[in-house]
Amino acid sequence: MKYTLSILCILIATGLLCNTLHAQTAGNSSRLIQADYNSAGKPLDHFFDACVGAGRANEGLRANWQQQLLAVKKECGFRYIRMHGLLTDDMGVYQEDKQGNPVYNWQYIDALYDFLLSIHIKPFVELSFMPAALASTNKTIFWWKGNISYPKDEQKWADLITALVTHFKERYGDAEVKTWYFEVWNEPNLQTWFFTGTQADYFKLYSITANAIAKVSPAYKVGGPATAGSAWVPEFIDYCVQHKAPLHFISTHTYGVKSGFVDPDGNTGTILSNDRNAVSGDVIRVHQQITQSAMPGLELHYTEWSSSYTPADPIHDSYHEAAFMLDKIKKTMGVTNSMSYWVFTDIFEEAGPRTTPFHGGFGLLNYQGIRKPAFYAYQFLHALGNHQLLTNDSSSFTCKDDKGNIQVLFWDFTITHPGDSVNNQQYYIRDLPSRDKGTVAIQLSNVPDGKYVLKTYKTGYKTNDPYTAYIAMGRPGQLTKQQEASLKEVSNGKPISVETITITKGAFDRKIPLHENDVILLTLNKAR
Repeated sequence: MKYTLSILCILIATGLLCNTLHAQTAGNSSRLIQADYNSAGKPLDHFFDACVGAGRANEGLRANWQQQLLAVKKECGFRYIRMHGLLTDDMGVYQEDKQGNPVYNWQYIDALYDFLLSIHIKPFVELSFMPAALASTNKTIFWWKGNISYPKDEQKWADLITALVTHFKERYGDAEVKTWYFEVWNEPNLQTWFFTGTQADYFKLYSITANAIAKVSPAYKVGGPATAGSAWVPEFIDYCVQHKAPLHFISTHTYGVKSGFVDPDGNTGTILSNDRNAVSGDVIRVHQQITQSAMPGLELHYTEWSSSYTPADPIHDSYHEAAFMLDKIKKTMGVTNSMSYWVFTDIFEEAGPRTTPFHGGFGLLNYQGIRKPAFYAYQFLHALGNHQLLTNDSSSFTCKDDKGNIQVLFWDFTITHPGDSVNNQQYYIRDLPSRDKGTVAIQLSNVPDGKYVLKTYKTGYKTNDPYTAYIAMGRPGQLTKQQEASLKEVSNGKPISVETITITKGAFDRKIPLHENDVILLTLNKAR
């Protein structure tokens, strides 16, 4: 259908061109998504919601952190959570008496893990960092002083791990702990930042730790090397094979910026990679390294990933983030067991408490629980049914659930960053209007006839986009109650369109406007 110029102007003026659905044929569409309701694709792999990250264990004792995790669990479905600092001194785990004998204390860990399990989230246990009483140096990282040194007494470290895992078994039961994952340390290849030893030192520490866990149960899953930049995987597997160290999975990390690995103070400028295979290329490469190794059946877990490794990168707050995430998730489906987004909340203190409500933090939610576009990427994925339909489009999911309801999730991923001339901290802090990308025609065939409720959800520029609204407010350093309520309403997640339709002859055909980095979910539910 072609609109006259006058009608087109009216639509633009009222905003309806971008926010309503038009029942049109696909002939004028610049993109086409077709699926047969009866086509049998692979069951939907829920690797994307297997795990999510959090800053450090002690933050998990706070009421607002727990409230936000409960909300994220409900809306996004995460099943595991990984965090730093379980053994750091602010968790009170390890001390020694005057004679140098260990004194163990699990009370803070118990409070945290009891809460996690009460909301049906399991721990992906990162064993870090070094308790001060066991540390061989005083080198630390982050505002909260995580000690990064090798243990001064290997046997006491092994005994600590065995005692801790034994406690888990006694408190939560053997069957439960068998479902957990134990990851040894965090990014030991960043020796200036996260580990004082060499690669050989880490491999030895891994072997000591893995054997200490196996002493409690050889069935408990342990892995590593938890490296930055997808490093050390082939040599780590070779070491474990040669030294017969227990190894059940590989874990490593990747981020989508051009250079660097860590920014503990949040002061480093970053530049989004213009490589469309950033992140996903690393995952595919490591998967191939595993399949070509002496242990080709190992699970692969990316226990950290995002667009950027710094908690001071405004791309995390931007509407661009959601499409970035979905592009990477789609490309890594089938080659990794989990992709743990770093992190679920801006209640995150590597660089200390942040001083503004939007500061480029990693979270899906900001301090006040305002939902960022990244949140909706996971919420929309969680809404998908478990039965994929075969489709021709690589930037979408078309699914149905056990009740026969249909979901179509699609997006545009456009890298608008201009390149090396400007860093993320200068570029994504702006109001960045999205350009028209034409239309997407959705054509579904063999849909059972009848009445359906069609809902359309979206995140994109000025739609569930609180950061752009925050910019329009003048970026207040602190929010009033009214400003907070306004931003929550801007990002309330309500459908942008709801209608009841009748399907006849099995055909559903819609044409939908699309702009750069839009993410759109259609749900087609049988009317009662």
